[in-house]
Amino acid sequence: MVKTALSPIIAGTMNWGVWDKNLNTSEMANLINVCFENKITTFDHADIYGGYTTEASFGKALTESKINREKIQLISKCGILQNSENRPYKVKNYDYSKEYIIWSVENSLKNLHSDYLDVLLLHRPSPLMNSEEIAEAVEKLKSDGKILDFGLSNFTPSQTDLIRSKTEVSYNQIQFSATDFEAMLNGSLDHMQVNNIRPMAWNPLGTVFRENTDQTKRLKTLLADLVSKYHVGSDTILLSWVLQHPAKIIPIAGTVNVARLQQLFKATEFKLEREEWFSIWTESMGNQVP
Repeated sequence: MVKTALSPIIAGTMNWGVWDKNLNTSEMANLINVCFENKITTFDHADIYGGYTTEASFGKALTESKINREKIQLISKCGILQNSENRPYKVKNYDYSKEYIIWSVENSLKNLHSDYLDVLLLHRPSPLMNSEEIAEAVEKLKSDGKILDFGLSNFTPSQTDLIRSKTEVSYNQIQFSATDFEAMLNGSLDHMQVNNIRPMAWNPLGTVFRENTDQTKRLKTLLADLVSKYHVGSDTILLSWVLQHPAKIIPIAGTVNVARLQQLFKATEFKLEREEWFSIWTESMGNQVP
């Protein structure tokens, strides 16, 4: 199968299941349709979400939604082993053996009611990961048509280079937002641009709506003026800020609020003025740029 393009904004499913919103099958199917109708066609999963239960819940909902599998894109991650009702591990650890990666993907596919993943990501780096063994698993999964593309999540540039020395790395999912912008200063986003690796950003809204600090107060004051100018929500403006970085970052939106989901794609349809972009960064730092 041919690789498919991901949507400019990705729907993050971490909070859809028992870890947070605990949506039932009908509610989840409706949310899938809302995303799809608003041009958010890529869904980000990890086997661990919901204590290894959210993928299966989503799979049932996807079937109920009646959306053609080929019209959407599914991302999942593997590698974290954490104690839960379904996995009685004694200590949290990571497994990137060839056998486990292949088994994990096959299990995700069964849960998601799909024959393939558009993208497989290794969830977090492990000191014990063997790049040759990982490459063998990835190439096997690709040749069998079970994954179309491969990437990483939360990997540093040097860890990324270790993996890409043996197999192609197309994505790296990192934390990036107006309140957590280290990736554009520490070389991570530079490294991805040089090596043609597409960044995805988890928590792209940062702490603006979750914390009431001096940083978020400054940002909220500025955002209020930008909301008045552009007639969109603060979350849409913050996504636009992420999207304007030349690394072509794809933000992962975790909201389950239908009204907000219906507005998010507007972030791709307008561009902040350069000084406005820098103003957001300035207010986040609390001082002028160097």
